[in-house]
Amino acid sequence: MINFAVVGVGHIAKKHIEAINNIEGARLVAVCDTNEERLNAPEYEEYKKYTDLKEMLSENEDIQVVNICVPSGLHAPLTKIVTSFKRHVIVEKPMVLKLEDGDSMIQDAEENGVKLAVVHPNRFRPAIQALKEAVDTNKFGVLSHANATVRWNRNQAYYDQAPWRGTKEFDGGVLMNQAIHDLDLLLWLMGPVKSVQAMAATRLRKIETEDVAVATVMFESGALGVIEAATTIYPSNLEESLAIFGETGSAKVGGKTANLIKHWDFETVSDEEVQSLSEQIEKDPFGTPGHQCIIEDMVSAINEGRSPIVSGKDGMAPVKLIHAILESAETGKRIDL
Repeated sequence: MINFAVVGVGHIAKKHIEAINNIEGARLVAVCDTNEERLNAPEYEEYKKYTDLKEMLSENEDIQVVNICVPSGLHAPLTKIVTSFKRHVIVEKPMVLKLEDGDSMIQDAEENGVKLAVVHPNRFRPAIQALKEAVDTNKFGVLSHANATVRWNRNQAYYDQAPWRGTKEFDGGVLMNQAIHDLDLLLWLMGPVKSVQAMAATRLRKIETEDVAVATVMFESGALGVIEAATTIYPSNLEESLAIFGETGSAKVGGKTANLIKHWDFETVSDEEVQSLSEQIEKDPFGTPGHQCIIEDMVSAINEGRSPIVSGKDGMAPVKLIHAILESAETGKRIDL
C-alpha cells in the first residue's frame, strides 16, 4: 500500500483525491492547506488535517507520496520541502513558472533519491493514445506539419476568483495555464522544437499575463507547427484540437476538449477501421481519468523502481517552449531552443 497526502485542497485537489480513492494499492492519509475553513470541509473529515507541511511530514513517516495542488508559483518551494523529507512528489501543471525553479526541483528530487511526476493527464485520453500510436508506427510517413489549437473562454469572473489568478508570479497566462497540456502533447507527438517565432497579447482580460498567443515552430525533425491559444473566445469554449499531417496520413483530434476523432485518413488504414475507432472512442472519449493514470503510474514506478511516465524533465519541456514563445513575442525575434 502506497500512502499519499494532498497539499492544497482547492478545485483540482478533488480530482487527485477521487483518483487516489479509486486506485487499488493507494491510500490517502492526510491533507494540508493554510486555509483552515477550506480544510475543515466535511469531505476531509476522514483524513488527518494539517496547516503546516513540515509538521505533516514530520508526524507521518508513512506518507510516501505528496500531491502538490497549490498555485503554480508555489510548486518549487513546496517540492523542496517534500523532497528534503525524502518523499516522492506528484505536482500539478504547469510544473513551474520559472526555468530555474524547474531545474532546482529536478535536482532536489535526484539528490534525495525520490521520484518527481508532473500531471499531464491528457496523454491518456483514448483519441490521443491512438494518435500517438499512429505516429510511433509511422502511419504518417514523413511529417510535414502540426497544429495545436486552444480556443477557450475564461471570462473576467474566472480571473477574479482569486488574487493569484492571471499573475506572472503565481499563475501565468493562457500558455502556462490552459494551453500547456496541448504543448506537452505537441512535443510528445512531434519531438523537440528547434526554433519558434511568436506574438502574444493581453487583449480582453484585466490580467498581468497574455490572454491570446500565436506561434510558429520548427521541430528538430524539420517539420513545422502552428500554435494558437486564447481565453478570449466569446461566449464559451469553442474547441481544443491537435492535427498532424504527413506524406501518407493526416489526422485531427478535436471537440471542445481534444478527445474525439475529427479526421483520420491514412494510406494503410481502411474506412472500416476508421469508423470502428471513431465509434469506440465516442462511447468513452475520456477513458480512465488522466489523474488516476498519473497516480497509478507513480504507484507502479515506486514498486518497480523506475521513473514516472511523465517525469520532471518531461514536465519542463513545455515550460521551456512557453518561455521561448514569450521571449519571441517580447523581442520580435526568432528564438532558438
